[in-house]
Amino acid sequence: MQLVIVESPTKAKTISKFLPKEYTVESSYGHVRDLPAKNMGIDIENNFEPEYEVGEKAEKQVAKLKKLAKASTKILFATDEDREGEAIAWHLREILKPKDYQRITFHEITKKAIEASLEHPRDIDLHLVDAQQARRVLDRLVGYELSPFLWKKVAKGLSAGRVQSVVVRLIVEREREIEKFNKEEYWTIDATFDSNGSKFEAKLNALDGATLKKFDVNNEARAKELVEALKSADYKIAKVELKESSKKPPEPFRTSTLQQAANNRLNFSAKETMMLAQQLYEGVEIGGKGRVGLITYMRTDSLNLSADFLTACHGYIAQNFGAAYALEKPRVFKTKNKGAQEAHEAIRPTHAELSPDDVRQYLDDRQFKLYDLIWRRTMGGQMPEAIMSSTTVDIDSADKKYTFRATGQTIKFDGFLKVYQTDTKETILPVMKENEAVALDKVDPNQHFTEPPARYTEASLIKTLEEYGIGRPSTYAPTLATVIERNYVTKEEKKLKPTEMGILVNDILVEHFSQIVNYEFTADIEKDFDKIADGKKEWRPMIKKFYVPFHANLKAKDKELTKKALTETTSEEVCDKCGKPMVVKVGRFGRFLACTGYPECKNTKKLAGGEDKPQALELVEEVCPDCGAQLAKRHGRFGAFLGCSNYPNCKYIKKTTQSTGVKCPQCGEGDIVSRRSKSKRIFFACNNYPKCKFILWGKPTGARCSVCNALIIEKGKTEVCSNKECETNKQ
Repeated sequence: MQLVIVESPTKAKTISKFLPKEYTVESSYGHVRDLPAKNMGIDIENNFEPEYEVGEKAEKQVAKLKKLAKASTKILFATDEDREGEAIAWHLREILKPKDYQRITFHEITKKAIEASLEHPRDIDLHLVDAQQARRVLDRLVGYELSPFLWKKVAKGLSAGRVQSVVVRLIVEREREIEKFNKEEYWTIDATFDSNGSKFEAKLNALDGATLKKFDVNNEARAKELVEALKSADYKIAKVELKESSKKPPEPFRTSTLQQAANNRLNFSAKETMMLAQQLYEGVEIGGKGRVGLITYMRTDSLNLSADFLTACHGYIAQNFGAAYALEKPRVFKTKNKGAQEAHEAIRPTHAELSPDDVRQYLDDRQFKLYDLIWRRTMGGQMPEAIMSSTTVDIDSADKKYTFRATGQTIKFDGFLKVYQTDTKETILPVMKENEAVALDKVDPNQHFTEPPARYTEASLIKTLEEYGIGRPSTYAPTLATVIERNYVTKEEKKLKPTEMGILVNDILVEHFSQIVNYEFTADIEKDFDKIADGKKEWRPMIKKFYVPFHANLKAKDKELTKKALTETTSEEVCDKCGKPMVVKVGRFGRFLACTGYPECKNTKKLAGGEDKPQALELVEEVCPDCGAQLAKRHGRFGAFLGCSNYPNCKYIKKTTQSTGVKCPQCGEGDIVSRRSKSKRIFFACNNYPKCKFILWGKPTGARCSVCNALIIEKGKTEVCSNKECETNKQ
C-alpha cells in the first residue's frame, strides 16, 4: 500500500477516485505541528530554533497517520504546491519519519494532473520550507514581544503584527488625508443640441480656442454669465472625428486580482473569496460525474494557462460562440510579478466545457457567483478584442468664441464582452456633417466640488498592498480579517475606516517603532523571503538582523514610556458626580472620559467622535416599558443596541435580533438571526421560534460543508462545520 497525504478530507475524497486501489488517501486536517499556542516557542539563544509541537487537536489524527505509515511501503506527500503546503509536507515527514517518501504537486485536481504528478515526483523543497519558517518565526517574534508592550502601555487585548500594523497605517493615513481635504468649487456648462430632430448632449470645452481647465469656471456668477451669453449664440458643427479603437480583455485571475474583482463585483470579502475558492478547488459533487475539482489552485501569482486547457478553450468557444470569437492563436499573458513561479498556472476552470449553467444546480449561490466570475474571465481572455467606434464632435458658436464637445461610442464587435462584461457603455450620437447648423435646445450650469480620496475598500487596499510589495496574496485575506476582528478597523458600506484604538496604536507604532510600520522595510522583508525560497539567502541570519535592533528598541521604550503619557490627556470636562476634573483615557474599545477622583469616584463617560466631550444621547421614538423614559441608541462591545436614556437609574435594554442573511436549513422558511442568552452569550437561531427551534453556537457563513452539507460557522479565526459529528471535526 502507498499512502497519499493531503491537507483536507474533501481534497482526499476528490483525489481518491483517480487513484488505483493500492493507494490510500488520508488527510492531515491542516497543520499537524506548529509553534506552541501558550508561549513564544522560539529558542532565541539557540540561533532562533523553532520549538514545534503537535497540537492537542491534531494528536488523534497524527496517531492514525503513524499507524497507516507503518503499514505503507511508501508515503506520497500531496499537500498544496505553495510554501505553506511544502512546510506541512516537511512537518509530516519529521513526525512520521518514513523510510521511503516522495513529494507530488499539482495545481488542479483532475485525473490527468494527478497521474502526471505521480510520474514526476520530487523531494521536499527545503528552501520553500525555510521561507515559510522565516515568515512564521519573524511574525511570532514581533507579535509575542510587541503585543504585550501594548497590553502594558495601552490596553489589554491589543495586538501588533508585522503586516497587520502596516495595513492599519495605510487606512489611518488615508483617513487623515480625508480629514485634511479642502474641497474646491468648480462648474461645468452642459448643453443639449438638436440636429435635424435628434437631440444629443455636449459640454462646454473651450473659450476663444483655449481648452477649459477644471477651475476656470469656479463660481456661480461666472457660470451664469457664460450661460446667458451662450443662449444668444448660433451654432454649427466645426469638426466630426471618427476613430476605431480596440479594448483588450483582462488577464486571467491570480490571487490578488480574484480577491479584488470578487470584492468589487460580488461584494465578497477577501476571506470569503478564498474560502469559496478553496471549496471549488477541492471538489464539489457534480451529478453523475462524482466529486469534481472545478478550478485550479487559488494561491498563485502566475498568468500561465496550460496548452491542454487552451486547446479545450478554443474548441468550446468555436462551437458555442462561432468561429469569429475563436482566436487563431491562443493569447499569452506575461506574468509581471518577478517572484511568480512560471510552472504554476493562473486561476482558471479545470474544464472549459463546464459552463456556469452546467454546474449551477450543484453549487450554492456564493459558490456559483465565484465560479461564474472565474469561468467568464478566463474564457473572455481567449476571445478577440472588442472593437469600439468612437465619435468626437466639436460644436462652435458662429463667432467661434465658444466650443462644445460631444463624444459617442458604440460597440462594433463585442469580442470578449460576449462573456465578460466591463464598464463599457454605448453613447450614440446622430449622424452629423461639418458646417451643419445645430440648434441649442437648453444649456445649464452645474456646480461640483472636488472630492477627497476615497476610503479604502478591501479591493483597493489589496491593490495598494500589492503595488507596495507588502505581504503576499495568500496573506491578504487573514490580515484584513484580523484588523477588523481586533477593532482597529471597521467596515462601513464596504469602506474601511480606522477606529480610535486603531489610530492610537498606529500613532504609537509610527513614533516609537517606525521600522515595523515602514512600507519600504516591510516590502524588503518580503523580498528576503523570496530570496530564501529561491535558495539565495539563509533564513536565520535574516531573522537575527531584524531581531537584534528591534528587541533593543523595545526594551528601551518599555523603560522610557508610561501608560499615562501614551493614553491620558486633559479635558475641560468636570465630573458631574464629585466636581473633580475629568481626563481622556483609552480603553480596549476606544477613548472615554474618566474622573481623576478614581477610585473613590468611578464616573466615566463615552466621548463623541474625535472630540473631547461627552457623547450626546441619540434618542429614538420609543418609550422604556420599565420607567417611561425615551430609549436611546447606545454602543457596546457587541455593537449597537437600544437602552433606556435614564441609565444607570434604569437598566432596561431592548432585545433585538440581527439577520445573518442565511435561511434556516431546518424549516426552510425563517432566517437565522443573532440572539443573546441569559448569560449574555451570543447564539444564532431561526426567527420562526418557537415554531422552529433550530440553533447554532457560531455565526453561519452561508456556505455548506462539502462532506455532510451542514452549515459552515465561524469559530474564532477559522470556519468549521456546525455538525459536531462530521468527520471534518474529528481530528
